[in-house]
Amino acid sequence: MANDPYEVRLLKEIEFFHTDLNRHKAECMLLQNGQQGSFLIRNSSKPNPNEFAVSVRTDDAVKNFELFWSEDGFQFGHGTYLTCEDLTRHFSSKPLLAGDSGKSILLEHPYPRDVLEPQIYDAVCVHAEGGNVVEDKHMRNNYSINSKDGYLTKLGAIFKTWKVRYWKLQSNELKYFKDTSGRHPIRTLDLDECKDCKFLGKFRGKEHVFSLEFGWRTFYLFGKNDDESQDWVERIKWRLDNMNKG
Repeated sequence: MANDPYEVRLLKEIEFFHTDLNRHKAECMLLQNGQQGSFLIRNSSKPNPNEFAVSVRTDDAVKNFELFWSEDGFQFGHGTYLTCEDLTRHFSSKPLLAGDSGKSILLEHPYPRDVLEPQIYDAVCVHAEGGNVVEDKHMRNNYSINSKDGYLTKLGAIFKTWKVRYWKLQSNELKYFKDTSGRHPIRTLDLDECKDCKFLGKFRGKEHVFSLEFGWRTFYLFGKNDDESQDWVERIKWRLDNMNKG
C-alpha cells in the first residue's frame, strides 16, 4: 500500500472500500444482508494493483463493475474522475449504472467495512448475475452475514408434541417453514423481541434442546446433536448481543 499512488491510497481509506474482500465474500455480504442499491468497492482479482471492482446488489443478484486508476484519473462507467474526492462525490450523488439487460442500477447504500461479523462467508454459497462487468462473471444498521438454515425440531405451543420444521436465520429474523419446499414461512420471529437464547441440553425427554425466550412465549427446539444446537445458539446470541449494542 505504501507504493500505491496517492489517490489510490485515499480510495482505500474511504469507509466502503473493503481491502480484504474477494468477489465471493462480497456477493455473500450483499445478498445476505444488503438491499437493492447496496454497494461496496474492493480489490479486483486481476493482477493489476490499480484495478478495482464495485460490487452492487440488485433485486436478487450482485453485479461487479470495473473501476481502475491511471494517470488520467479514475475510470468508472463512462466517466473519468481526476481525484478520489471527485469519485466519492460521484458515489454520494447516488449514480445510475446501466446493466447489460438495459435496466439501470442505482448505487444508493454504501456498505461500510467497519462492521463486526463472524468469519463464515465461505460457508455461504451464492451465484451472482453476470453483467457489464469485470470478472467472470445513507448507511443501514445491523449489517450481518450471520445467516444459517437447516432442520430443527420444535415443541408445539398448544399440543405439546415435537415437529420437524425448516428454519432460516437471516439478519434479525428467524423464520420457519414446513420443509425446504415452502415458499412462505409458517411464522417469522423478530429477534428484536427476543430476550435470550440458551442451550439447555436435556429437556422433556429430548437431547440437544435450546430455548428462545420472548415476552409472549418461549420456544424449545433441538438440532441433530449438541454441536448443531450450540451453533444455532451462538449465532442467535451474536445477533442479540450486536442488536443490544446498537
